Amino acid sequence: MNLLDQLKKVTKVVADTGDFQSIKAFAPVDSTTNPSLILKAASQPEYRALLESAAKKAKAHGGSAAQVMARAIDETSVAFGLEILKIVPGRVSTEVDARLSFDIQGNVERARGIIGLYEAAGIPRDRILIKIASTWEGIKAAEILQKEGINCNLTLLFSLVQAVACAEGGIRLISPFVGRIMDWYKASRKVDSIPAVEDPGVLSVTSIYNYYQKFGFKTQIMGASFRNIGEIIELAGCELLTISPDLLGELAKTEGTLVTKLTPESAKSAPVTKISADEKSFRWLLNEDAMATEKLAQGIRTFAADLAKLEDLLRPLL
Repeated sequence: MNLLDQLKKVTKVVADTGDFQSIKAFAPVDSTTNPSLILKAASQPEYRALLESAAKKAKAHGGSAAQVMARAIDETSVAFGLEILKIVPGRVSTEVDARLSFDIQGNVERARGIIGLYEAAGIPRDRILIKIASTWEGIKAAEILQKEGINCNLTLLFSLVQAVACAEGGIRLISPFVGRIMDWYKASRKVDSIPAVEDPGVLSVTSIYNYYQKFGFKTQIMGASFRNIGEIIELAGCELLTISPDLLGELAKTEGTLVTKLTPESAKSAPVTKISADEKSFRWLLNEDAMATEKLAQGIRTFAADLAKLEDLLRPLL
């Protein structure tokens, strides 16, 4: 049995893409998108009709130029989400504009709008995860949304304190980034590679998993941003892993025996110390973690830049 089929027995496999054909090929349960993935897909000629439809709906809704563009961005994201939901049996993650990462009310309002678009299309909110950056403001916005029955996926998560704040806030799911953590440490250590068993990204997700299990938190963990299948293999047993089509393909072609690395039993016996995640502690501990601070800021900037490029694609249609 190949590694992908074995992984599906112990972990919910999620496709990390906006490409419908890739999703069909690997039959994941859920799918995630982000501004970079939406931009990549929207730039392909075969998806031109989705952009045109989104722009038409945004124009019909009316408002100022800025409001129409914001609506067009959300209509585009939802259009891709709706197509993905025709393929996957579970949920799709759709991201709020990254430029609102430090705006509690802005996140809440845009998230409500996105859910409204899905519900208008007949999709119940339990099939949607709203993605928001794991800033303090993003986490506080997600707490508000969760109380309204809008499930959230806190993304760009690089540290334990971010994960603890999400869990204490009752957030449905977090996406700790594995590969981006490893990228930072490779550059910092000036090395070309790090063995999977020593990979700082793998160790970060493992510590979060152990913490949640030890203290009984119900927030789901979805490891994300993988650079190689070794990282994925080391996290077998994590509740969810969102994986790019390239790595899904590599797993499907690789034979061998997959060992479940993360289990509730091993987590509960792990040495874990409880930490505080109030605002002062959150900001201080995040500030003390150079990798997490830099990768969070860089991730927000990258998503914001790709949103600007998506606006450039939409502008002629508006």
